[in-house]
Amino acid sequence: MKTLIVHAHPEPDSLNGSLKDLAVNTLEGAGHEVRVSDLYAMKWKAAADAGDYGPHASSPLKVALDSGRAFEAGALTPDVLAEQEKLLWADTVILQFPLWWYSMPAILKGWVDRVFTYRFAYGVGEHSDTKYGERFGEGTLAGRRALLSVTAGGPESHYAARGINGPIEDLLFPIHHGILYYPGLEPLPPFVLYGTDRMSPEDYADAAKAWQERLLTLESTEPIAFRRQNFGDYEIPSLHLKPGLEPPGRTSFGLHVR
Repeated sequence: MKTLIVHAHPEPDSLNGSLKDLAVNTLEGAGHEVRVSDLYAMKWKAAADAGDYGPHASSPLKVALDSGRAFEAGALTPDVLAEQEKLLWADTVILQFPLWWYSMPAILKGWVDRVFTYRFAYGVGEHSDTKYGERFGEGTLAGRRALLSVTAGGPESHYAARGINGPIEDLLFPIHHGILYYPGLEPLPPFVLYGTDRMSPEDYADAAKAWQERLLTLESTEPIAFRRQNFGDYEIPSLHLKPGLEPPGRTSFGLHVR
């Protein structure tokens, strides 16, 4: 298995840094190949702008179309091209990050904004009366798996169905479904550590053991059963879920899980 770890924490000696290092050691120890994109160590440029597209940047700037032209011409900046190559190389992608303000750190969102360009991660495939592009289960990154490894400062009860922060499944849905599944990656159930602001050495030992167990079962873990866009569950072109497919009692984001 070939795994790309995209790590987003500014402190190398943080919990996230330890989890990243443990993942590298565990996977390599099991005979897998691993590459790491440590975004803070790389001093990753987070903002997408005209400089990413060189002579293909228009005025006024059109991020989607300009990024697509630059991608097709092989003219994206070297840092972006290198990350796209890593994604195509990988069988599995792990995003390692702390949950900041209910989402990923800005530097990781900036990695997505710059690397997931038009004609690479979206805007691909047939658009017709029966198919609305290759996305949500199809696309450039289809056939690969993805795992979110997330640390949260609050206790697990705050992220339960009745918790004040909202269910963790809902908080991570925009990443799982809208960033990973959209270009074809199959998200696995996330690995989430709660109460990390108060984690003791004993707690870390238990967390490290659980993390190693998850890493060693990546290939056998069933992905989240998101519905595929072009395989009969949605009306085209409205992309509304067809009547009668609603699971009993399930609403909102949960409608899109089989």
